[in-house]
Amino acid sequence: MTKELVHEPELRRYALRVDGQIASVLDYRELGDTVAFVRTFTNPPYRGCGLAAELVRFAVDDVEAGSTRRIVPSCWYVEQWFDRHPSRRGLLDPRTA
Repeated sequence: MTKELVHEPELRRYALRVDGQIASVLDYRELGDTVAFVRTFTNPPYRGCGLAAELVRFAVDDVEAGSTRRIVPSCWYVEQWFDRHPSRRGLLDPRTA
């Protein structure tokens, strides 16, 4: 099984492909000095394998490395991810944390 994590800015999303097939996506919106993670979706055959968590970690790392923007967890899954990774909560927009 080959995994590929990519940022697709033209589609405003992060994607995780397994053997070339889209397994999970994280859609976002840029809002001034923030990035709102608005929807996480994992295709049914790939659910329960931790792929969404892997994708969120990749996206959070990318935002942290590539900008000074803060993250707005508009998606319930992203919010839960931050709850499970409290050391990363400093990346959240303080207006929503």
